[in-house]
Amino acid sequence: MDMNREKYLSDPRFRGIKPFPSKVWLSSPTMHGEEMAYVTEAIETNWVSTVGANINELEKAVADYLGMQYAVALTCGTAALHMCVKLAAERINPGAAPGNGLLGHRVFCSDMTFDASVNPILYEGGEPIFIDTEADTWNMDPVSLEKAFEMYPDVKLVVLAHLYGVPAKMDEIVGICRKHGALIVEDAAEAMGAKYTGSVVSGMCGCFGDFSAVSFNGNKIITGSSGGMFVTNDRADAEKVRKWSTQSREAAPWYQHEELGYNYRMSNIIAGVARGNMLHIDEHIRQKREIYERYREGLRDLPVTVNPFESKSTPNYWLSCLLIDEKAMCSQVRGDKDYMYETEPGKSCPQEILDAVSAFNAEGRPIWKPMHMQPIYRMSGFIVRDGNGRARSNAYIAGDGADIGADIFRRGACLPSDNKMTPEQQAVVIDIIHRCFE
Repeated sequence: MDMNREKYLSDPRFRGIKPFPSKVWLSSPTMHGEEMAYVTEAIETNWVSTVGANINELEKAVADYLGMQYAVALTCGTAALHMCVKLAAERINPGAAPGNGLLGHRVFCSDMTFDASVNPILYEGGEPIFIDTEADTWNMDPVSLEKAFEMYPDVKLVVLAHLYGVPAKMDEIVGICRKHGALIVEDAAEAMGAKYTGSVVSGMCGCFGDFSAVSFNGNKIITGSSGGMFVTNDRADAEKVRKWSTQSREAAPWYQHEELGYNYRMSNIIAGVARGNMLHIDEHIRQKREIYERYREGLRDLPVTVNPFESKSTPNYWLSCLLIDEKAMCSQVRGDKDYMYETEPGKSCPQEILDAVSAFNAEGRPIWKPMHMQPIYRMSGFIVRDGNGRARSNAYIAGDGADIGADIFRRGACLPSDNKMTPEQQAVVIDIIHRCFE
């Protein structure tokens, strides 16, 4: 038994709570039976490569669900994002050499996201500039985005992610991008099934970008164990991605290649899993919503709030998160890989809650660490509402330190949100969180 787990199991605050006999996960795959049937059919008919009925039917199902014309099944969400960025680069910088599509170009990006949202910009030689987060949805802040365009009016691409299945403020963001003539790459990896009803744009997440991507990673609300999808209303873009993702093979009787290609096409077996899982997306969203609502009600008497969303939005509730009130935060410090905190009566902190939940065999995680705080992007620009978010103080002038994303990371935590978690198991998790504040 590790020392941290032993510490909590022997802590008198948690007396009477027993560890879960089997792990309660953050968000694990949920299989139903149709997945096996489609995979078995692929194997029995020997369609196990990157062509087959499962791929065709999955592409149709996703396009229809999102209200889009075309979808292209790829190996992962990151591959889909790369194809989005590469297409955008061709529009912005036609004729550029492979890998240099964005060379010399800045790109505005969501700050609070997984690095898969940003890495494709570097694949194409671009320079990411991170846009601070807003408190209403934990997504890209439109006010900071407008400020960024004031500072860098030549930028022509925005990469936007919807965090934890909550739609961003799309009316404002789309309006700003149209005003400045900028394209949008929409990272809807976490937001399959989430909806936004605005006055400028309305629909499902994944239909708002000039180029959009979703993910079927193992922890997503719909999974193929892996996989992703490029979605578009532009037939030429769909055909280009199909070509690029199969090593850019030309229509010749031999292997002929006239441009750089990639091995990004989804296999028919992975597609079979995702095809079967897709039949249950509404069920999964309902289960995730019930988990979110139980947390919201069960934590109501604590100095915390659950992750917010706008009235224009209908999230898919992929992950339920909490944010601790500043006055209720115990002392906590984090390095690049380690952390420390001090237990204080009536207070808690994200790492204490995560450690306590883990000690009883449930999985939570920290909020995404903002990209501008990551060592790999330490030299990249970061824009907040009043300008440059870097170096906001010096030896003579105190800075205000306004950095919404860093504050959410410091005070927030992702809670166990697996749709197979029972109400009774969730009640125990809620009880553990309560006892952290004793």
